[in-house]
Amino acid sequence: MAYLHLTPGVLYLLGAPLQLSYRFRSRHYTFHRRRGRVLVGAAMISGVFALIFGSLFSYGGLPEASAAVVFGLWFLTCLVLAVRAIRRDDIVHHRRWMIRAFAIGIGIGTTRIWLALFGMAGLDFASSFGPAFWISFSLHVVAAELWLRAFPNPPELANEPPDATSSPRPAAAAEAAG
Repeated sequence: MAYLHLTPGVLYLLGAPLQLSYRFRSRHYTFHRRRGRVLVGAAMISGVFALIFGSLFSYGGLPEASAAVVFGLWFLTCLVLAVRAIRRDDIVHHRRWMIRAFAIGIGIGTTRIWLALFGMAGLDFASSFGPAFWISFSLHVVAAELWLRAFPNPPELANEPPDATSSPRPAAAAEAAG
């Protein structure tokens, strides 16, 4: 059953960086949209199973379970809000929510670093899981928010004010649509 979380999660984590690339989006907008649907579906499946496994079968007890639930729900919320934004043609907010979701998604990799550091400090593996989850995911959330403050708009709209709620499609999208 763990593969129901791992397989779509790996698909999402491998595919998302290209989706976030301005160069790729601007040159292959239609492919970006189709691939995005697949990746969001994979991320949703992985996120749901992360909630199930993290809350019911946590190796690190309540601290790990609580982090898995908090950040799992935040991940799924970011994905839902990203999809809602793009369905409204709100590219700015779609990008912001997808960056947040990706930051949470890659947070799991950072937990391994913290587990190693805690292990070198002499802490046992099981009791390190909770703090490693909380620190890793929290740092990724903060990093994403700092990035979004520094670069509030996608490159195609970089000269517009950061509070723009709606934006036109990129040039490649207009050509593909019309």
